[in-house]
Formats: sequence, C-alpha cells, structure tokens
Amino acid sequence: MDEAQAVLQRLERIDALDRANASPRELLSELRELLHEAEAWTRSEGGDARAEAAVERLRRALASELAVH
Repeated sequence: MDEAQAVLQRLERIDALDRANASPRELLSELRELLHEAEAWTRSEGGDARAEAAVERLRRALASELAVH
C-alpha cells in the first residue's frame, strides 16, 4: 500500500503546484515522478489491466508533451 500512498501524495503535490501556477518544467518533473510511482504501484498490484492501461496513457501523454518542449 506504500506505492498507492506515494501516488496519492504525488497527485496532491501536482494539484497544489497547479493551483500555485507552477512552471511547466516543475509540473513535468512531478509528472515524471508520478509515472515512476504509478509503475511501481501497478507492479505491486500484480499487473492489473486497468492500472497498466492508465500508466501507459500517462507514459504516452508525457512523451508527447516532452516532444513539444
């Protein structure tokens, strides 16, 4: 459950940064960390298909965002 807690805390941090109008660089950094934590959570859950799909969507979104910057 530590992995789930890490993901939830990261989401709260991202939300707080967004409300504070953080720079895109700061937000992308947090999103990268979220991806790593979400991957760990998915592994700990035994490879749930919905979780894996969500991680893949995040991975693709980050890849496309990084291609723009």
